[in-house]
Amino acid sequence: MKILIDEMDDGMDDRLIQLGYDAYSVKKLRVKGKNLHTDYSVINYAKENEMILVTRDTESGQACEENGLPCILLDNNEIFKIVTEKLKNF
Repeated sequence: MKILIDEMDDGMDDRLIQLGYDAYSVKKLRVKGKNLHTDYSVINYAKENEMILVTRDTESGQACEENGLPCILLDNNEIFKIVTEKLKNF
């Protein structure tokens, strides 16, 4: 399983790699010369390389969903769920 981390969460790829995942960062791939400057190019790269996209970008998440592409959307709703779960500990 290959994972592509969108630019807003650069560094998460390093942490996933430490856990044994095959993870890549959009930002680091750009440095290596990949043309990943638009949402479309990022989504297309993930599709062509059979990757799961991890993003905070709602539009990218919706585009993945509409096209049946694997994606983990870390939008405000997901963050809210995490906050409410953690609040139960207090």
